[in-house]
Amino acid sequence: MQRAADRTSPQARYALPSWQFVAVGKGVSNMATKGRLGGRQHRQPDRKAAAPRPTRPAPVDVAPIRAVIEQAVTGEGYEVDSLSVKPVGRRHLVRVTIDGDGGLGLDVIADVSRAISAALDAAEETGKQLIEGEYQLEVSSPGVDRPLTTPAHWRRNIGRLVKVKAGERIYTGRVVTANDQGITLDVAGIADRLDYRDLGPGRVQIEFNRLDEVSDDELAEFDDEEER
Repeated sequence: MQRAADRTSPQARYALPSWQFVAVGKGVSNMATKGRLGGRQHRQPDRKAAAPRPTRPAPVDVAPIRAVIEQAVTGEGYEVDSLSVKPVGRRHLVRVTIDGDGGLGLDVIADVSRAISAALDAAEETGKQLIEGEYQLEVSSPGVDRPLTTPAHWRRNIGRLVKVKAGERIYTGRVVTANDQGITLDVAGIADRLDYRDLGPGRVQIEFNRLDEVSDDELAEFDDEEER
């Protein structure tokens, strides 16, 4: 025997539930009460038009911005590790991470930040439209959570305890040397020579008995990474 549900038309089978609100006009809605096909109409007061959303800044070409910033950072004796330009509200957020030999203190970060700001202003004064509207500049050091992926990264972390995977083995040792071909790790008193082609990303390990060698900024970034 065919079920009664199968004899209904496609329109009836896919009809909206009787309790769902359906807009049928400006400020008007139909409400069908449960178990009944019809319902009373309730006129709603017209809503005020929503205020227009703030205009987001237009996308920017990062290449000319990077060229200006890299020149300014290099002029201070350092290098750009990473750079991003993202719209945030009505302005752009320019984030620059710098790196260099000898460590990066707060004074260095402040000096490089001023150099970058001056370089961007100077480029704008020549008629180059690098960033439309306002922007916020953030300059920082990489921090201990940055993975070690280049010879320069390893060289700048000589003396630190690092965990890294090479082939099928995971090493935890102190970086003794680092050159253009590879690194030497001291693992429990045994020197292991590892080539870069065999290495995965290295991770600096925090040593609580050597916290005086780690800056407050690096510890804060490490704590933020642990909380994510």
